[in-house]
Amino acid sequence: MHVLQKRYVLLVLISSYIIIQPYMIDPGTKKEGEEFEAYNIRRWGSSGWTQSLKRSGKKVGANFSNWKTWPNTLKAHQLIAYVTNPSRQAENKPSTSDCNAAIFNAMYEEGMNVSLVETLVKIGTECLGITDNEVSDLQTHLENNAGAKDVMKEIQTGRKRYNISGVPFFIMGAVEGESSIGKPYGFSGAQDSSTFVDMFEELASSLE
Repeated sequence: MHVLQKRYVLLVLISSYIIIQPYMIDPGTKKEGEEFEAYNIRRWGSSGWTQSLKRSGKKVGANFSNWKTWPNTLKAHQLIAYVTNPSRQAENKPSTSDCNAAIFNAMYEEGMNVSLVETLVKIGTECLGITDNEVSDLQTHLENNAGAKDVMKEIQTGRKRYNISGVPFFIMGAVEGESSIGKPYGFSGAQDSSTFVDMFEELASSLE
């Protein structure tokens, strides 16, 4: 656990873990994805809202330099579930964060359409450790929408349990052993680092 600010004298948060849940902004997006500008015009009138996103992204190395497609991400979520499946035997198995980073880079920086099976197989083999022996199985898995019901079930659970209605959405809580302590915090939208520091301080106080 990194010390978040130099003023910390005693670090009360002993350990942490992160769970990343699937979410689809617009499940009604065409299965093969849609041209970026056309989608934005159809839904919001323009893509003007993305300008502030791109400006903020550049500050942290996310340039959004080649965003060509508004994807339907259902199969991308299935790729992540396939790659990270606990029963899958693999060396250096990537995390969900690793999968997201590879998919985001392909979509936003390389101009790839992550709605498509061939694109996702390419990401899997080049970035996520999918072996030659797994390629055929992965392709069949994606073509047959294997795991799609599980992905949608997780999304619906997040909507009902935590009222998740957009991304990013953060849920933070304190745990001791396997028991939750107090009520978790939920908040949406991109946040300044100070927001997280405040939340960590609140959670740390509940462990004292």
